[in-house]
Amino acid sequence: MSRTSRIADLPDRLHRSGEDGVVDPAAPRQAAEPVHGGADATVGPGPRRPGLAERAPLLRAARREPTDVAPVWFMRQAGRALPEYRALRAGVPMLESCQDAALVTEITLQPVRRFGTDAAIFYSDIVVPLVAIGMGVDIVAGVGPVVAEPIKDAAGLAALRSVEPDDVPYVHDAVRLLLAELGDTPLIGFAGAPFTLASYLVEGGPSKTHAKTKRLMYTAPDLWHSLLDRLADVTIGFLRVQVDAGIDALQLFDSWAGALDEGDYRRYVAPHSAKVLAAFEDAGVPRIHFGVNTGELLTAMGEVGADVVGVDWRLGLDEAARRVGPGRALQGNLDPTAVFAPPDVLAEKVRDVLLRGSKAEGHIFNLGHGVIPETDPGVLAHIVDLVHGA
Repeated sequence: MSRTSRIADLPDRLHRSGEDGVVDPAAPRQAAEPVHGGADATVGPGPRRPGLAERAPLLRAARREPTDVAPVWFMRQAGRALPEYRALRAGVPMLESCQDAALVTEITLQPVRRFGTDAAIFYSDIVVPLVAIGMGVDIVAGVGPVVAEPIKDAAGLAALRSVEPDDVPYVHDAVRLLLAELGDTPLIGFAGAPFTLASYLVEGGPSKTHAKTKRLMYTAPDLWHSLLDRLADVTIGFLRVQVDAGIDALQLFDSWAGALDEGDYRRYVAPHSAKVLAAFEDAGVPRIHFGVNTGELLTAMGEVGADVVGVDWRLGLDEAARRVGPGRALQGNLDPTAVFAPPDVLAEKVRDVLLRGSKAEGHIFNLGHGVIPETDPGVLAHIVDLVHGA
């Protein structure tokens, strides 16, 4: 099937994609009953889906309210582990797939249908807002984001501006399509945190040492803070489009924050992440903040203003709760490689995460990082069953 045919056919397939792209719509594993408004349904302004905040376990857990079982979703659940995703994306560049509302809708829905997770995560990429404002970023297969002209000095800041709705019309359109399909399943929007975006823009791509980033941070602190302040505005603008369209929660990814010690994090990064999170304090959506390898930063991350702090797999959630402190829920934190363990080992690891997570004031079950592409989707479905059956 050609790409044009795949996209044109999406509205008729929003309830039918599965392991091979077409499954019986009466198959037993289904997400919450969808709203049958179809692709042309209108989700009006005003309150988000009435009563959803009280009904949805994920939103209750984010507010540190009791739930019958821990809600569960997976970072990168919409993606390379799913054969239906690979079939849909064949021949379609990553950024192009993020800029097509029909593709975004279908890809976002695929794991919710297959696994019955307690949330959908909006399909996008953290560099999408940078691309939208003309920063010359591309996603290269096998490499990651690559920047045509890395930022080296004040002149490099000139192109940085906030994201406006007209820059990303596909985001608004996709959110509205999704709200018409998701029923009682919350939709999580997301964006990259200022530090992680800065690391790509300064390094020119992924880095193991972040040496150029730290050099700029240490040697030109005024320029550094100007850069992150502008990136905070970029992130706020991108998240604002999602919030105004109707997402139910948001997650701020600071993927590379773990490259810093606590002192540098507090001095050079925390104020800018706090600016982003503060912009949505009264938006009526829970705010999740996640970073990789940030166990030593959890106290500081707990202070920047999120309602939920995500934790990677390197630290038990009971200790994470102590470090984050009161007034925050936790998200996490099964090792993503646990999906390759024998069933009894996996089940024990899931139970351990749930037991430790019960020490937090609220717990959303997740992996400690994103789904690994080689993961068997059936194992992810089994994890959802284990969590829901706990």
